[in-house]
Amino acid sequence: MTEPPVPRYGVREATAAAGELDVHAEEIRLLGHTVLDSGLDAAAVADLRGRIDPVIAQQEQEFGGPGALARIGDADTGRAMLAYDEAFLGLATNPRLLGLVERLLGAVFLLSQQNAIVLRPQRDHGQARYHRDLPWQHFTSSRPLALNALFCADAFTAENGATRVIPASHRQEPFPSDPLVRRVERVITAPAGAFIVLDAMLFHSGGHNTTAAPRRAVNHVFVLPFMRQQVDLPAMLGGRHAEDPLLRRLLGYDSRTPASVRDWRAGRPGGS
Repeated sequence: MTEPPVPRYGVREATAAAGELDVHAEEIRLLGHTVLDSGLDAAAVADLRGRIDPVIAQQEQEFGGPGALARIGDADTGRAMLAYDEAFLGLATNPRLLGLVERLLGAVFLLSQQNAIVLRPQRDHGQARYHRDLPWQHFTSSRPLALNALFCADAFTAENGATRVIPASHRQEPFPSDPLVRRVERVITAPAGAFIVLDAMLFHSGGHNTTAAPRRAVNHVFVLPFMRQQVDLPAMLGGRHAEDPLLRRLLGYDSRTPASVRDWRAGRPGGS
């Protein structure tokens, strides 16, 4: 059943939405955040959840063993997940997510990072402080430059440290005053299998997990191609997926810095 128009008067211009993803995109433009259903069933979500800890354990072993990541402030974090387990490549290419990203960033964008975050009970994570996912930046832009999409491998609740946001703070250059933050901040609860999608310039924070169980998530940051990746995914992947046009662009094969003028020219149309 079609809903009647929202009552209004004196309005000469209004945004039109052709479908659900358009509404999500408009919500991000206006407020800086939205919650998007991934379309994954419970079994698929559980499978991804179970793959997070083994990758983190592997990375910790690679870096020096137990306690090595904690010593550098990177405990309970897995980086470049898809380079270790290709199930996470499927997550990064979720059709609904990429459809939303394209509406906001345009047809050409790349994956800057894909990091798993485990929020342990009664233990603060480094993400539990307000920040932007383009940190240290204090400017605004008329269009999004980057988006982050936090996949909820577990349900996000107020009790287990759900993401907090300062709505519309992607429109203001400085961090808001403490009294205003306390007045307007929102806790974004979401079911397991959802993406919490933010304009990357929106100030947001993880919470504190007061439950007895870990809360797991996988964050993605999609950027316009003039921004560099957090990790050189093409180098880590060793050429894998370079023949697929979509994945080649998304994973950054077409956005690497050429090693020489010759290489730059060879990358031009007709240059090879």
